[in-house]
Amino acid sequence: MVKIIISGILGRMGRQITKLAVADKDIEIAGGLESPDCVHFHENVSEIVEGDVDAPITADLAKIIDKGDVIIEFSGNPEGALGHIRLAAADKNKKGVVIGTTGFNEDELKEIEELSKDIPIVLAPNMSIGVNLLFKLVEEAARALKDKGYDIEVVEMHHRYKKDAPSGTAVKIVDILKKATGIKKVVYGRHGLVGERPSDEIGVFALRGGDVVGDHTIIFAGLGERLELTHKASSREIFAKGALEAAKWVKDQKPGLYDMLDVLGLK
Repeated sequence: MVKIIISGILGRMGRQITKLAVADKDIEIAGGLESPDCVHFHENVSEIVEGDVDAPITADLAKIIDKGDVIIEFSGNPEGALGHIRLAAADKNKKGVVIGTTGFNEDELKEIEELSKDIPIVLAPNMSIGVNLLFKLVEEAARALKDKGYDIEVVEMHHRYKKDAPSGTAVKIVDILKKATGIKKVVYGRHGLVGERPSDEIGVFALRGGDVVGDHTIIFAGLGERLELTHKASSREIFAKGALEAAKWVKDQKPGLYDMLDVLGLK
């Protein structure tokens, strides 16, 4: 049994994780975190799910951190998430963390890596099995087509409510492409008279609209042919399932920074 604390419990992902956690016999919800400014703020998990779940919802992790084994972080606020991770890593706590929040800057990511020396952390911008297989395929394709005249473009689309752009998944894909090809230049959108496309750049485009859960396409465009790798998510449930699997897995791990490839045994 893994006792979880869900940060961002009243958000889209938080509610989905809560719903699946209630039905999972290996998971116990110890509590939830949410901003008191949330218009849907409740004080107990039982108020947002069907079933008898007596677990508090608070804005202060310190009040409930001793109740849980693992914190699942989907707050959507990188600064707030980092504060939770610091508290989890404190000597008196030492809790595992699963991070689905995106939008961290370079300094924040470095601090997360430093904190992982004290606690096990799963950092994954996308927790679906399909997307993590996509990461592997992108790396293989990029290495195979390196220096063979293929231009690389990344296109992602999400719902109108998403706050960061490009998506964390797209950022991860670009990082994989840069390492596999040696290309360092990344262009975010194009406008005006930009001239011919140079071969040593990766183009990234973020589309927003409607209720799109998440689409990602990586295009390898050569002269005479084009290879496209695409993943389309039609339900947030795939991400919630991945987060719960990560929570079960990370509970018994040694301190370190992990990703979903570790959780899924794909490395």
